[in-house]
Amino acid sequence: MKKNFDVVVIGTGSAGSAAAFRCRAEGWQVAIVDSRPFGGTCALRGCDPKKVLVGAAEVTDWARRMCGKGIQAQQLHIDWQELMRFKRSFTEPVTKQREAAFARAGIAALHGRARFVGPSTIEVDNDVLEGRFVLIATGQKPADLKIPGAEHLTNSEQFLELDQLPSRILFIGGGYIAFEFAHVALRAGSQVTLVQRGARPLPQFDPDLVDQLVKHTRELGADIQLGSEAIGIEGTAGALTVHTSSSSEQGTFQADLVVHAAGREPEIDDLNLDAAGVEWVKRGVKVNRFLQSVSNPAVYAAGDAVASGGPPLTPVAAYDGVMVAANLLKGNHLEPNYVGVPTVVFTIPSLASVGLSESKATEQGLKFHVKKQMTADWYQSRRVGEKYSGYKVLIEKESDHILGAHLLGSGAEEAINLFAMAMRSGMRASDLKHQLFAYPTHGSDLPYML
Repeated sequence: MKKNFDVVVIGTGSAGSAAAFRCRAEGWQVAIVDSRPFGGTCALRGCDPKKVLVGAAEVTDWARRMCGKGIQAQQLHIDWQELMRFKRSFTEPVTKQREAAFARAGIAALHGRARFVGPSTIEVDNDVLEGRFVLIATGQKPADLKIPGAEHLTNSEQFLELDQLPSRILFIGGGYIAFEFAHVALRAGSQVTLVQRGARPLPQFDPDLVDQLVKHTRELGADIQLGSEAIGIEGTAGALTVHTSSSSEQGTFQADLVVHAAGREPEIDDLNLDAAGVEWVKRGVKVNRFLQSVSNPAVYAAGDAVASGGPPLTPVAAYDGVMVAANLLKGNHLEPNYVGVPTVVFTIPSLASVGLSESKATEQGLKFHVKKQMTADWYQSRRVGEKYSGYKVLIEKESDHILGAHLLGSGAEEAINLFAMAMRSGMRASDLKHQLFAYPTHGSDLPYML
């Protein structure tokens, strides 16, 4: 059965939902499609449930850091099954709430896998949806590692649903997922190994602060193998052998669980984009500055489905959805601005970054000052027994604008937002330095970093 709409949105995550609700609020006929439970990665399978687990790990870690400083925490531990029940109290209501919200708004919501059968025609099982426009907001999926035994891998979504946490966990990869989950697993008592193909993990972050985080993670008991590539997995569930290769030797590691944490890619390969004349690459849909397909003006893309957009983060996806809705409703007139988008690795302590790194600023020929210091002896670190904390801030010499800020430590995930706000609003470093902050807070440390 064929149905006509002003816009058909593929994906019910942050980008797709933001665009769908805004277009519907202006009276457009809107359909939204998802083959997975409604709600998207962040709310169901990513940042939100992950942060619940991180919160429990933070509690135990803080208490243990304070041993000998007034806190007795010898019996403190994470009850994994109880923690998972708590986590599900956040995730389980999402799909029904999102579906109800679509219904209240008058948005036609369909379950099924979408595929193009024309320039703006979508087929979903037995339904054919004809849109004046189509928005691709499908998010990402785990990348195909193309190694023997890949069927033994547990992906990040499955990790977040584990009823029992195995005693030996090996993570393939050295990015956000690997380090965040490793820090949770370590606090929950698991033995952790990380196998990272590159010589440096977390390449998007400041290398000096990453070195400190790696050192800390190793002190927690993690075996971090850098420059080592996983080349195969053998065994049965609960008894797995991971084969690795490095420049100097072959290796084997035993694990009860092997987690795929080696990157994600846009989930667009089965949308039949060629049938719609939509140009795309592995990184996503090729778009112009208005997030419109370069080859099919009826198609837009947002969030992680964009080949050359902002970083693959939830706030960016929601922002893209708003941009696309505005351009659909009133014609192309808004271009997304990704200056000053902060990002955080929710390890314990957290690692945060916004703006340019030293190497990128140097490559661009910019002239800048670097303010940096390890801050374990600062009040805010000593107060919570934090041994690993520090910062690096890049300030352009001529303009006094902040080019980049990089933080490690308790509260870094909040303090980075102040730097981001200053960068997006064009504040000078001297303006931020002379702000009056509540004391003692992590914000009140900012003037000493500038």
